[in-house]
Amino acid sequence: MREIDVAEITEAVRQMSQTANFDLGKDVIRAFEWGLETEESATGKAIFKALIENAMIARDEKVPMCQDTGFSVVFVDMGQDVHLVGGSLEAAINEGVRRGYEEGFLRKSICDPFTRANTKDNTPAVVITQIVDGDRVKLIMAPKGGGSENMARVTMLTPSGGKKAVMDFIVQRCQEAGSNPCPPVIVGAAVGGTPEKAAILAKRALLRQIGSQNPDPELAEMEAELMTRINNLGMGPQGLGGRNYALAVHLDKHPCHIATLPLAVQICCHASRHKETIL
Repeated sequence: MREIDVAEITEAVRQMSQTANFDLGKDVIRAFEWGLETEESATGKAIFKALIENAMIARDEKVPMCQDTGFSVVFVDMGQDVHLVGGSLEAAINEGVRRGYEEGFLRKSICDPFTRANTKDNTPAVVITQIVDGDRVKLIMAPKGGGSENMARVTMLTPSGGKKAVMDFIVQRCQEAGSNPCPPVIVGAAVGGTPEKAAILAKRALLRQIGSQNPDPELAEMEAELMTRINNLGMGPQGLGGRNYALAVHLDKHPCHIATLPLAVQICCHASRHKETIL
């Protein structure tokens, strides 16, 4: 059994709260460059140039790449041979968010759902935990902006609809979303499980490296077809017309009940922010 003091978790979350908002991943930058090269619209090309410049300024000057610095979503893969000491996991994560957002001068956006009173420190975070083998703790900080979050949907399809119903719904969701999620976007979707399982899997799918190959050949084929269909809608960057509305489509699946076909769709804006630490 390996002991980890939760102070290490607080410090890791503090750092990731800032770096996730300042330093866009290399895979996203490469996707912007691909978008610039392949975009057919002059306006779309100008948008991709602006996105690349914006990302460079954020990284070099350590300022947020977007004014919406997001809801702090933290994925925790907890090794079963780890014993946390010094306090609770969620309290440690929230303290890291609190310090990171204050020290990084990041906008605090979290409020009571009814009174809309701001919590003033961007807490509490949403913590998604799973127990895994080993004696390590993997933390992934994924700040999620409100505009793209509003485009998420969970639905229960008719099982007889199969792949066609799944794909049609994903394409329709993108068409309905239009410019709202600040495209170009990454689309994460998961089919199966239960509604809450599908929603978590779809959000985790957004973390997959852009350009990576889905290990499931069936899902890889669906991703390629969905990319073509979505981009053929002609909405383009920022919904102003063009070829490249989606930078990637990432799918996952899970066995489901014989009477159900749950589907969750999560859309991430061009500021696809996430950082990872292993303790």
